[in-house]
Amino acid sequence: MLRWLIVLVAAVVAALSGVTAGYAAPPDVSDKDKAFLVAAHQDNLTEIQGGQTAERQAAKQSVKDAGRKLVQDHTSLDAQLKRVAEKLDVNLPSRPSEEQQAELRRLAAKSGAAFDRAWIDAQVKDHRKTLLALDEQVSSGSSEEVKNLARAAKPVVQEHLDLVESIQSGE
Repeated sequence: MLRWLIVLVAAVVAALSGVTAGYAAPPDVSDKDKAFLVAAHQDNLTEIQGGQTAERQAAKQSVKDAGRKLVQDHTSLDAQLKRVAEKLDVNLPSRPSEEQQAELRRLAAKSGAAFDRAWIDAQVKDHRKTLLALDEQVSSGSSEEVKNLARAAKPVVQEHLDLVESIQSGE
């Protein structure tokens, strides 16, 4: 009887181990993949908040319109990212990094033409940096899902860069 009970307990433990293993991140999700998801999510949050600020504070209509486009597109990109992160059991922060928050505060303190110039310059710099991060993830990431997410985001980010560079060169 005791032997049968030990076998039963071992079977239950083995079965439960299989159940909990299903909730763990798949083995092909590396720390680099997780870090990319966190950073990309924080970038999206920053772009959304910064775009909303541009909609309110920009002097030029082209900057207001760019802000609106960034809000829409980064909201959509972030929704896709959150689905992948949830599936891969990656916890995401609720706000931009401290450095990003400081940049958002710095921009929000400006108004008019000074805001426009500072915001556009920041967008050019940030979108160039993001394109490099996307390329890096595609070339050296472990998870195909995360790499596909980066591939899908690249044309959107390139479109944003083209947009803000065209506004920058028109000033």
